[in-house]
Amino acid sequence: MCGIAGWIDFRRDLSEEGATVRTMVATLANRGPDDEAVWTDRRAALGHRRLSVIDLANSTQPMAVEEDGRTLAVVVHNGEIYNFRQLRRQLEGLGHRFRTAGDTEVVVRAYLEWGDRCAEHLEGMFAFAVWDPARDRLLLARDRLGIKPLYYARTANGVLFGSEPKALFAHPAMECAVDSEGFAELLAYIATPGHAVYRGVRELPAGHTAMVTGGGVTESAYWSLPARPHEDDTATTVDTVRGLLAESVEAHLVSDVPLCTLLSGGVDSSAIVALAARAGNRPRTFSVDFEGHTERFQKDFWHEDADAPYAAEVARHVGTDHEPVVLRTADLADPVVDAAALRSQDLPRPIPDMDRSLYLLLRAVRQRSTVALMGEAADELFGGYRSFQDPSLTDTGNFPWVSMGLKVAPHGMSTGLLDPGVLKKIDVPGYAAQRYSEAVAEVPRVAGESELEHRMRRVSHVHLTRWMPLLLTRDDRLSMAVGLELRVPYCDHRLVEYVYNIPWEMKTADGREKSVLRSAVADLLPASVTERRKSPFPITQDPGYGQVLKERFDAVVNDPAGPMAGLLDREACARLSAQDRPIEVSGWGERRDVEMVLQLDGWLRNSRVRLDL
Repeated sequence: MCGIAGWIDFRRDLSEEGATVRTMVATLANRGPDDEAVWTDRRAALGHRRLSVIDLANSTQPMAVEEDGRTLAVVVHNGEIYNFRQLRRQLEGLGHRFRTAGDTEVVVRAYLEWGDRCAEHLEGMFAFAVWDPARDRLLLARDRLGIKPLYYARTANGVLFGSEPKALFAHPAMECAVDSEGFAELLAYIATPGHAVYRGVRELPAGHTAMVTGGGVTESAYWSLPARPHEDDTATTVDTVRGLLAESVEAHLVSDVPLCTLLSGGVDSSAIVALAARAGNRPRTFSVDFEGHTERFQKDFWHEDADAPYAAEVARHVGTDHEPVVLRTADLADPVVDAAALRSQDLPRPIPDMDRSLYLLLRAVRQRSTVALMGEAADELFGGYRSFQDPSLTDTGNFPWVSMGLKVAPHGMSTGLLDPGVLKKIDVPGYAAQRYSEAVAEVPRVAGESELEHRMRRVSHVHLTRWMPLLLTRDDRLSMAVGLELRVPYCDHRLVEYVYNIPWEMKTADGREKSVLRSAVADLLPASVTERRKSPFPITQDPGYGQVLKERFDAVVNDPAGPMAGLLDREACARLSAQDRPIEVSGWGERRDVEMVLQLDGWLRNSRVRLDL
């Protein structure tokens, strides 16, 4: 796992611009704490930060392939190619010779063999750039599900690219600005493919390549969600899901460094742990909890029970070396942790307390392991969210999670304390509705599909393409902030293609969410876990955390010269600030509104971003 950055200029000699790219890649130091290098020639300067996972002694980057004194291609690569050994054998049969034992050389050799179609042969999570000096062209590529990030910005004579926007903004030609459309994208909490929020910056869409030449940038899709009839009966479907998931887990266990699994006690992560043990790897497991959480736990709309007892039960059942990471309120409220989580993501998010909890969990895990498997994406695949099951959210002409937010505030989730005039101008509901219309237009109707099945296909599609990328981005950034590689077996594209086309009736055959997944792993886990209802990532219910939020919120509201001065609903903020009580932490409205105000304040103060609204 690594960080990459680069600068291509078709009119300027970049041979002596290594320092500029070194500055860009330095912003990605946490992504690659083990090594740093820069390569330059007349038209290209490529930088790399390495976290060594495979072929530790070799496979340094940027990696150049040379022949007869000529450089054929140079690659910088972030991610893991799970089928690299099979591809290596295939490429050797085609005449290629290898000098390393890792997957990076397979990537560059695949380019030399298949050109801009090389990504189609790769299985895994990846983002890479290959510079072809003979043709003066750059190929950018990203994995099918967008697990690994890649951003680029056009310049007058070429492009800048990097694993994170902060790498681009380290270049002197880039300005850090967000306009009304970008702010609407941020507040709507959707991931429009290609949209990076920042003006002039584009995120290469999942399953795409981009060819950069002197004539410009041309993006091409090499993969998208395939819609097709599902012809297997229930028993065959369950067996196929079990087989595909088991194969994916086994592939994700390849590592030359210590590996572990995150375990919440839900069926998603528990299945990963059990299948890893079946594959001969009984990994160390980690869970997150809060001091006193089990004792003070109160059921709310989202959480019916605490995770800790279930995680411990799975660990005993499978026989893992389990370690709960118990967080204190002081840990969550630590301003250093807050700043680190925000800085790692480059953008404010409406659930920052979850981000901080995950950051602290991953930081603790990194002390024991370099690679961790997690159960992300199972809910999007198998329909685990309530937004799949509530008819009032699934056919509103907007994204289900946006519609849910509109039930709390007229302008959407986490906007209740922002200036109504600004929000009216930005029009978050209207912006999201337009993006929703574009998203569902991508979904073809399968022959013989009922109205219900087509509606649920649309719901599944928007979750997989507009919601899941938000979570994958969060997971990547927070894990990379502590130098930990996170792997997501549910994002294997063969599994995704198969499950996406399972009819909703079959996915909920027993009247409950994720019926197929529960059945597929029922023999591996305790019944209490397979029957447990979906419970999101835990949040603290300690009133002391609400008091910290209140104090910080009051400080922002009472700062007339602060960056939030023109963005707040003064009356609403004054009413809340005047109340002599902590912020309510058991609900989602007030807590989320306050958290967003604090996130925006920290972002505007520390990121040197300009809002052009």
